[in-house]
Amino acid sequence: MEELNLIHETTQFIVIQLGEEQYGVDIKYIDNIVRMQHITRVPKVPEYLKGVINLRGEVIPVMSIRLKMDLPEDEITKDTRIIILKLEVHGMIGIVVDQVKEVVTLQNEQIEKVSYDGKDERINYIVGIGKYDGGLISLLDLNSVIVEREV
Repeated sequence: MEELNLIHETTQFIVIQLGEEQYGVDIKYIDNIVRMQHITRVPKVPEYLKGVINLRGEVIPVMSIRLKMDLPEDEITKDTRIIILKLEVHGMIGIVVDQVKEVVTLQNEQIEKVSYDGKDERINYIVGIGKYDGGLISLLDLNSVIVEREV
């Protein structure tokens, strides 16, 4: 009986837009989604770290996921959001996204794992590809995106 339950396990993802691409963020990591607000710059940090915001008395670092993934600089629009993530290792961190689209529920069989060839660093940020509604959603490995790379 137990095997039947494993076959149809589902995961919910928030679908975000970065440029022309859609990415999925596992909903279990999302603490909050807030409108774009003033980000206080912090000196001597990598360019993709935009600074910090004060959210209900808590200071939260904010990063540009676009810059981290070597995409063009963020264009702030009325749809721009900061997604507040709660990660076990890194605590709270905000990521700037172009737009939050929808919440999707994917069954395990709708997700294909990605194999690395080690050359394209951007691929390392993707944990799998979700097939949804005739399209594909790149599923982000948030710990890889957030972690500071040793140079």
